Amino acid sequence: MTALYLGVGARRGTTADEILALAGRTLAEAGDAAGTVAALATVEARADEPGMLAAAERLGVPLRVYSPDELAAQATPHPSQTVLAAAGTPAVAEAAALLASGPDGVLLVGKRKSARATCAVAVAAPRPVSPKAPMHEPDLRHHGDAEVRGAGAGLTDLAVNVRSGTPPQWLRERIADSLTGLAAYPDGRAARRAVAARHGLPEERVLLTAGAAEAFVLLARALGVRRAVVVHPQFTEPEAALRDAGHAVERVVLDAADGFRLDPRAVPGDADLVVVGNPTNPTSVLHPASALARLARPGRTLVVDEAFMDAVPGERESLAARTDLPGLVVLRSLTKTWGLAGLRIGYVLAAPDTVAALERAQPLWPVSSPALVAAEACCLPAAVAESGRAACEVAADRAYLEARLTEFPSVTVCGPAAGPFLLLRLPGASLVRGRLRGLGFAVRRGDTFPGLGPEYLRVAVRDRETSDRFAEALSSALTP
Repeated sequence: MTALYLGVGARRGTTADEILALAGRTLAEAGDAAGTVAALATVEARADEPGMLAAAERLGVPLRVYSPDELAAQATPHPSQTVLAAAGTPAVAEAAALLASGPDGVLLVGKRKSARATCAVAVAAPRPVSPKAPMHEPDLRHHGDAEVRGAGAGLTDLAVNVRSGTPPQWLRERIADSLTGLAAYPDGRAARRAVAARHGLPEERVLLTAGAAEAFVLLARALGVRRAVVVHPQFTEPEAALRDAGHAVERVVLDAADGFRLDPRAVPGDADLVVVGNPTNPTSVLHPASALARLARPGRTLVVDEAFMDAVPGERESLAARTDLPGLVVLRSLTKTWGLAGLRIGYVLAAPDTVAALERAQPLWPVSSPALVAAEACCLPAAVAESGRAACEVAADRAYLEARLTEFPSVTVCGPAAGPFLLLRLPGASLVRGRLRGLGFAVRRGDTFPGLGPEYLRVAVRDRETSDRFAEALSSALTP
């Protein structure tokens, strides 16, 4: 994937809409489906210009600024005496794009004009890389919440896969009641029993964690790993945790042409740690339990991330209750269905010796008392039934959203989808994402997932009214 750099010159008062419209036309000439915008660059006199700042924010990229002297020192093909008189440099758009792209940068598209702005596109010249090295290393620590922080706080959130309208009132009350016991140290025994009962397992096969993310860290630190393989595209935290713990990580990247389906034969036979999501974030693919079971073997730890399994009606294809598969570790999260991302609660289901090893790697009292109360409550039969009804509602809402998206010929919905989100493929996705932000919607960029490129976006499933509003915004965002 190629990083593209937008250079922009603009008069005072130029709107973000005009800048982005010109940028869209210029990127189209550059063939923007082959790359993603990495930065917007301009002269320092426009660093505080509202339209420039808003354009960068809507593109989701940094604004880089350069002094007139820096810009003037950069050779460009279209210097202008008029620009020199106004800005102190003979070129802004072309010079800024070239400076942002680095010392070996080259122009892909020279200066293009609108009524009040100019734009150019540059790219860093390719450098030789090892045949085994990726051309682009995704940001494994980028997650959907980044789209709705800061200036994005007021946007309609389609970037984070947490069910809207949660937690329900009864769960809020249970958590609030637990605050009277905060003076005591947490006691996880009741929650552990509830989780075990929910899955029909003995308690020694259950470990409570501060979210599924903690479980990935524990696995990376506690297990002796010789050859770790992560199946992508998927949630990036497992690979990040393994790398942080000093492990080399190999990737098995599933192919979009095959619907991102897993062929167990693609996983190296001597891998002693394999991590796969089911249903997978961000593709929303649900792998057959039989295919995953083929990955289990003596001497291998098979980690199946089922963080979204409770959003699948009937939890079909789940391995949570399987005790016959050697080395199986199933991770669950209560974040997504119950709206508890801020509370941090999840759990591990595994053989007793694996649970014991992970528990030894935990600090004392790793899960708070309110989180333990929530875990117990969410595993009661009535809550499990409520979760099942919610999964059916999500499936219906997902089908409705998919139907609305068929209205757009340039948008491909990857599927069949089984999770509470959809993966979309469309040309110029990074620009569309920026336009959607300007229209009040945050969606998840796809290019930070290994195996996906800049043409992908992930969209959370919401209620039908929200999907209708999103479809209207998408129609506008797709219009040049």
